[in-house]
Parts: sequence; C-alpha cells; structure tokens
Amino acid sequence: MESWLTSLITQSLGYSVFIIVIISFLESLALVGLLLPGIVFMSIIGTFIGNGKLLFYPSWIAGSIGCFLGDWCSYYIGLYFKNYLYNLKFLKKNYNLLKKTQDLLYRHSIITILIGRFIGPTRPLVPMVAGMLKLPTKKFIFPSTLGCILWPPIYFFPGIITGIAINIPQNPENNYFKWFLLAISISIWMGIWLASKWWKMRKIKNKKDVSFIKKHIGCMTLVTLLIGISGLILIQFHPTMIIFRKFFSAILL
Repeated sequence: MESWLTSLITQSLGYSVFIIVIISFLESLALVGLLLPGIVFMSIIGTFIGNGKLLFYPSWIAGSIGCFLGDWCSYYIGLYFKNYLYNLKFLKKNYNLLKKTQDLLYRHSIITILIGRFIGPTRPLVPMVAGMLKLPTKKFIFPSTLGCILWPPIYFFPGIITGIAINIPQNPENNYFKWFLLAISISIWMGIWLASKWWKMRKIKNKKDVSFIKKHIGCMTLVTLLIGISGLILIQFHPTMIIFRKFFSAILL
C-alpha cells in the first residue's frame, strides 16, 4: 500500500494535494476516522515532505482543508442524525466514551474540541458529539479551525524527521546520528502517550485500585520524557546536526 501511495502522491502537486485532503477528511469524519491509523498516514506524508517529494506548505494547507471539512461534516451528521446515532451498535458498546465526551463538551467545550483533535479515538468523535448536543456553532468554529491548522504539521513532524534522516549522506558518523535521532523521537512520543494514559487514569473514581499502576505510569512518563528531552539537547552538538538544520530549513523556506 505504501508503494502505491508513494507513486500516486508524488505524480504531481495536484494529485498530492487531493490525496492529502481526502486522507485528512476521512481521518476527521465521524466514526470513519476511528478505523484509520491517522499517525501512520500522516507520518508517511511527512516522510515525503522530509525527502523532498512533497512541498510542506501546500501539504499543510491541504491537510487543514480536509480536516476542516471532516469536522463540519461530522458536526452536521451529529446534529441531523442524532437519534439514529444513539441506536448504533458501536456507540452502544462504547457508551462510556460517548458519555465522557458529552460531559467534557458540557463543561469545557473549547478545550475538549481543541485537544480532542490530537487524540486518535476522539478526533472523529468530538465534532459529531458536539452536533448531537447542538453546541452553538460560534463555540465550535474557533477550536475546530485552530485544531485543523495545528494538526497537520504536528502529525507530519515524525515523518519529516524520518525523511530528512534518509536524505543525510551515508557515513558511519551519520548512521550513528540517525539511530540517535530515532531513539529521541520514540522517547518523546512514548512520553506523550504515557502522559495521556496517566491523565486518563487520574480521573478514575476508584483510585485505590489504580494508584499503584498510576504511580508507575507517572514515573515512566517522567523518565521517558527526560530521556527524550535530554537527547534532543545533546544531539544539537552533533556535527551532523548542521546538515540536518540545512535540510529542515530548505523544507520551510
């Protein structure tokens, strides 16, 4: 699938923009986005950007447009098909997630819509639930637009780093740099993932049953993030970092 996507997306700027819009749209579309591995598709696109096969800014704009369309389609699906959606087997099986999303939208609508954009299971769910709750569009439009602007480059980032690392000339010193860079990226992403798990466990009412696990997840989060951030600081002094910065600057300019 990756080779097919590579050949299709690199045919022309028009093809690539269209594919990115479609991927971002489906990633954001009510329920459909739950079935798609968003971080995988967006990282693949990011890799094409990093190795120079795609342009950064057109990809960013295309991703934001697809995202915005997906959010608003999901909102209106929730608004007009609320009764049907409540009877869906999937939502009945995941009633706790639905109920939690509803509670968060009632209490902190703007933050929930914005943060939900960056969490896989809630990305296609929050706009739909906002529509089901008949959340005023004036409360939905700002966090949705901001989230759609920020989401593509953040999800492109791991792929961009990978694409740049692939383009760095081969020599023993650079190979060591690539592995170091990969380890740092994994540490930071693992730290963020563990932090999200810790945050979810923090709100569990029966804290006695989860306090031990929560404590260890908290420690693992802290250690993993410290390793990732320390590595990010140390790698700035590696000689190959000069080449990396040149590639990165070329993408953004």
